[in-house]
Amino acid sequence: MHAHKPEINLRSTEALLEIVGAEEDWNPDVVKEAKAELQRRNVPNDRLMHAKYLKRKSDDIEAMKRAQASYSLLDFLFRPAKNILEVLFAWELKKDGYLRKARQQRWLRLILVILILFFVLHQL
Repeated sequence: MHAHKPEINLRSTEALLEIVGAEEDWNPDVVKEAKAELQRRNVPNDRLMHAKYLKRKSDDIEAMKRAQASYSLLDFLFRPAKNILEVLFAWELKKDGYLRKARQQRWLRLILVILILFFVLHQL
């Protein structure tokens, strides 16, 4: 959750609208104060609703980006350790919304396990 600084009455109207738009990310007391301050400033209710709409749209776009994120050959060339470890040991990709990466992970795990076994057996 976000910290409660600066004081609500010192924040800009846009900052207060961001709090109200993303109220699930904030302490309920902060949201309540932000709503009260917006009311004191005579900010129309439709602006509050618009802030919530913008937050939902932003969340939807982020979810779509996560769902479409994928591994590429360049990932394994420039950051091999990070990506190999992620493929082998990350168990929450699908749960976290990385749908394409989760599908790729299944066959990449198989390939990596086969390569590791081949390397180990070849060394014997």
